[in-house]
Amino acid sequence: MNKNLSFKNIIIWIFAVLFFVIGILNLFLIHPVPGIFYLILSLIYFPPGNSFFREKFKISISFRIKVIIALIILWGTLAVGDLAELLGL
Repeated sequence: MNKNLSFKNIIIWIFAVLFFVIGILNLFLIHPVPGIFYLILSLIYFPPGNSFFREKFKISISFRIKVIIALIILWGTLAVGDLAELLGL
């Protein structure tokens, strides 16, 4: 059980850091609006931010839904986004 729990935490932290970095890059290199979107999205993935949203707004997103949303957003960002064009991906 602990292996499963730690695996989930590692995946969530990876997505959180990845969205945070994409948000910072978009903020400075592309436009502030998508940068702010990614920074807010990263708050949902960081465990302290997730617990804040759970306590404040009574919203809890399951691990599977977070992974699906992250993969769709990453695909859109890295496949057709302005950041992908700028970085030559």
